[in-house]
Amino acid sequence: MALSAPYRKIQRLLSEWLEDSRTARRQVFAIRALVPTLDATDKHRLCRWLAWWCVAAGSRGEWLLGRIERLDPALGTGTEAALSRLPLGVGLSAVRLHRKSA
Repeated sequence: MALSAPYRKIQRLLSEWLEDSRTARRQVFAIRALVPTLDATDKHRLCRWLAWWCVAAGSRGEWLLGRIERLDPALGTGTEAALSRLPLGVGLSAVRLHRKSA
């Protein structure tokens, strides 16, 4: 599978942004500028990748979908749709259920 250069760049920037909430504003603007350069296939792949990020964060008790929606509403909508298509028991309901510590 060959990934396009804009997809690889936005994926790298998004992973840094999702891991560190103190990302510089210029990096957020770079992400927003790259989103329109993606074709439909890359946007779908990116939303699916972000959906899995949301699942991983949900298992830690974090809620990333709101941050993604504030970053780019279209990415937020696509990620929410991708969450609904994940395998049974992993989708949006699993992300919204926060585990309680013992």
